[in-house]
Amino acid sequence: MEKTKERHDHPMKVRQARGDRAFGLLNTALLTLFCLFVLFPLVHMLAVSFSGGYHVLRGEVTFWPKGMTLYTYRSLLSDNSIPHAYWNTIRYTFLGTALAIFMTSICAYPLSRPKFFGRKFFSFLAIFTMLFNVGMVANFMVVYSLGLKNTIYAILFPTAINVYNMVIMRTFFQGIPEEIYESANLDGANDLRTFFQIILPISKPVIASIVLFYAVGKWNEFMPALLYMDNKKDYPMQMILRNIVLSSQATDTSTDSALVGQSLKYAAIFITIAPILAVYPFLQKFFTKGIMIGSLKG
Repeated sequence: MEKTKERHDHPMKVRQARGDRAFGLLNTALLTLFCLFVLFPLVHMLAVSFSGGYHVLRGEVTFWPKGMTLYTYRSLLSDNSIPHAYWNTIRYTFLGTALAIFMTSICAYPLSRPKFFGRKFFSFLAIFTMLFNVGMVANFMVVYSLGLKNTIYAILFPTAINVYNMVIMRTFFQGIPEEIYESANLDGANDLRTFFQIILPISKPVIASIVLFYAVGKWNEFMPALLYMDNKKDYPMQMILRNIVLSSQATDTSTDSALVGQSLKYAAIFITIAPILAVYPFLQKFFTKGIMIGSLKG
């Protein structure tokens, strides 16, 4: 009887194994195709940025540079505005992320506590801003009326908190066992001490996720500088990149006509995105973890 049963089970296991292999091969093929679609623009952009202008204008460059040259990068970096804009981007990203994570955490913590008076009302106000935005003109008028225009505060304050990130952090705080809060209260800790000395240290996963969300967003941000900054010395790298792409040439950079086209634009794009491309593969797990944290509980 046992041998007969094994004979009946064996074909089913074979069919399941074949189905799993076919499903795995299909997924591998689709993911490989997707990766190729994603990588092709990056590889092509890098090849063009290192190619001579003559080959670029003739459309001869695909995946490998032709007429290998560093002239485009030397032309860009010889412009003093590029290193200064890079420093502005680093400064805005670091300070903006630090301010944003502080504002997000101190907003998410009270909204996660069930005994907080008006918790539902304030949560509704926060969610309401995700659905209805006052618009660009109203934001500009507020910044201008407060005297923040052409200051670093115009870059930091209007985007100091993202409601979606706040909801993710609030969800994580809600998942912390209530016994931890009760133990802190029994030890005589007030809300501030509980938050800074107990809750934040055990919330490193969500904090890491939100820091990465904010850092990538701040690094790629150019709209606040476009709206609130008039001096070129205050521009981030993304603003310089925008100007280069729109004008097809770098301001105050001496280039010949062959390099004023795609080579220059692609070199500027690659210089701008290179830091994110370098660190993202190592930090991708935190992005995934952050999304999962926000989907566990509403």
